[in-house]
Amino acid sequence: MTRHLRTALLGLSLVVTAAAVGCSPAPGEASSEGTTSSGGAAGSSSSGSTGTPASSSSGSSSSGGGSGGGGGSSTTTSTGGGSSTSTGSGALDAGAGDGLDPSVAPGGNFDLSLWELQEPIGSPGAPTTILPAALEGPKGFHDSYFYTDPTDGAMTFWDPEDGVMTANSSYPRSELREMTASGAAANWPVAGTNTLSVSVAVTQVPDHVCVGQIHLGTAIQSGLAASTKPLLELYYYATGKLELGIEDGPTGNQTVHDITTIPLGTKFSYTIVLAGDGTITLVVDGATSTFTMPASFNGYGMYFKAGDYDQTAGTSGSVGATVKIYALAVSHAP
Repeated sequence: MTRHLRTALLGLSLVVTAAAVGCSPAPGEASSEGTTSSGGAAGSSSSGSTGTPASSSSGSSSSGGGSGGGGGSSTTTSTGGGSSTSTGSGALDAGAGDGLDPSVAPGGNFDLSLWELQEPIGSPGAPTTILPAALEGPKGFHDSYFYTDPTDGAMTFWDPEDGVMTANSSYPRSELREMTASGAAANWPVAGTNTLSVSVAVTQVPDHVCVGQIHLGTAIQSGLAASTKPLLELYYYATGKLELGIEDGPTGNQTVHDITTIPLGTKFSYTIVLAGDGTITLVVDGATSTFTMPASFNGYGMYFKAGDYDQTAGTSGSVGATVKIYALAVSHAP
């Protein structure tokens, strides 16, 4: 009996100790790091606090479907989705988040050396952007639009519907844009295997939000017209519906494919892969769907985006979308 009692007390002690470790304080110190206006050099700007924004409420105006990513609004056509097959695990763990430190800035938990942050503040047509060097590290940039959740350490994006928009978009965003190791804007060719993997949860959204994109960069092949459109956007709806919008071509119009349904606030993982032969693969919690890139995108550079690109616009600063990321990885293989 004595041995059993000692074992029980030891187990209780371990539980209490683990609970105490998980209750780290939220980051309360605002970071003063370099910011830029879209495409400019780093300047000096103080961020705000890491406090959580006000909760979203209904009453906002909503878009119909595809936003056009960095471009203007796109017409959408709904379809039943591409060929879908169930696979085993192999995507990111949908319950990822273990090991995230709630007491540091997002750059303390995530490798942000290949990402630029685009925020819903700044000048109309030229929102504030934060360069990778300013995002990195436990004391990296954070503010009320980009912060560490004090309860679970998630990298959290808040995007109010009254935020500043880019020149070619109808909606604001708090979103990461892929960069290169040298600090230049990523613009990779459609070649090899290009992969974005994310573990994410949407905790509030007025209608629907884009949580991941492959966006067109500049044309690599001579003679192609400039485009401000995405190749694809992954949309999460307030109803829990998940859709993939694939642009019909660099000039616009988007075909939307139903993927699955995931309850609001539930973590899920997605992996987007674009192969050199134009095959688009989307894996959501182990289920795989495949599509074909329209041939008109050949010759364009591409880059990934991830975060919170809310698909509503309005006048409220308290209505908007909150997206939480628990794991983030990008890779390019020959």
